[in-house]
Amino acid sequence: MGNAQQKPPGRGDGGAPGGQRKTAAGPPNGPQASSGKGPAVNGTHPSDSRGPERPESAEDGGCLDAPAGALPPPLARLKNEGNRLFKNGQFGDALEKYSQAIAGCAEAGVDSPEDLCILHSNRAACFLKDGNSSDCIADCTRALELHPFSLKPLLRRAMAYESLERYRKAYVDYKTVLQVDVSVQAAHDSIHRITKLLIEQDGPEWREKLPEIPLVPLSAQQHRRDEPSAEAVQARAAREAEKEARRAEVQFGALKQEGNEHVKHGRFQQALEKYTECIRIKPAECAVYTNRALCYLKLGRFEEARRDCDAALETEPANKKAFYRRALAFKGLKDYLAASTDLQEVLQLDPNVQEAEQELEQVTMLLRESLMAGGAHG
Repeated sequence: MGNAQQKPPGRGDGGAPGGQRKTAAGPPNGPQASSGKGPAVNGTHPSDSRGPERPESAEDGGCLDAPAGALPPPLARLKNEGNRLFKNGQFGDALEKYSQAIAGCAEAGVDSPEDLCILHSNRAACFLKDGNSSDCIADCTRALELHPFSLKPLLRRAMAYESLERYRKAYVDYKTVLQVDVSVQAAHDSIHRITKLLIEQDGPEWREKLPEIPLVPLSAQQHRRDEPSAEAVQARAAREAEKEARRAEVQFGALKQEGNEHVKHGRFQQALEKYTECIRIKPAECAVYTNRALCYLKLGRFEEARRDCDAALETEPANKKAFYRRALAFKGLKDYLAASTDLQEVLQLDPNVQEAEQELEQVTMLLRESLMAGGAHG
């Protein structure tokens, strides 16, 4: 809605462009949004089986409505011609066609609130495109009198109010739009923008100066269960992902605790199984690898213990516990030189680890013995 906050030059006085409002069928001075009248979608009620289209954007302001279907052929042709002209950007000519159709309905005694609502809403779109905000508001108000809770007239009227800097009324209409269809992003954006303007204009008590926001009945609300918006689909997917992450976190914590209890009681095989389940849930959790490595060490499965320590060090390259337990795995594999290297790494990281000092002494002795035995065989 790039120009919504600027007054349209010379068009806000209700004067019709090019003398287009010549008929007596122009919109009467009906009640405004604060009277409790509200919207449906594109000039038709939510329950209408003809499936009204939804507005494309607040800036567009002119996505026209499908016919309700009760117009006599000559008037339907006028409306269709207006639609064609509008789509070609000939807004003044389109306005004349809609005005003729509205006048024709009065002359022919057509009593179809849906069709008349659409005609007024479409003519309002022409006024909005031409910068005639006052007549846009009048037509939208008439459309809402004919068919309450119509979404497009409400959205167009909000835009017209905003262009005239009547921010309180614009705010009320945008809020009502969101009651009808919460997925209209343009209304969300406009609410955010207008809220800042109202705070600047009215101060901290700005809400108290607003007209009453009408309550839209459930029957008029557009839930779009059959065709959710992309934003709604993404939000639902994000919520589901968050729930799944929370469930996984709870399950992970419970399994890890069970594993720790098994270790305390010397049940290393059962603990190993619990830690393996933890790794399936969070494969990058360093502590689970070092815990499972301890189980492998206790069960004499030194190669598997070494691999788990390697995995832990990929995640945390300075993990003392991983270096220490890998040293024990190397010791079990009789690779005393590698064990000595890892134990020295532990002591570099923390010189106060007494277990590492003791193990280094033993490993150094074993390394000498193995070298001597090798030399003796040689």
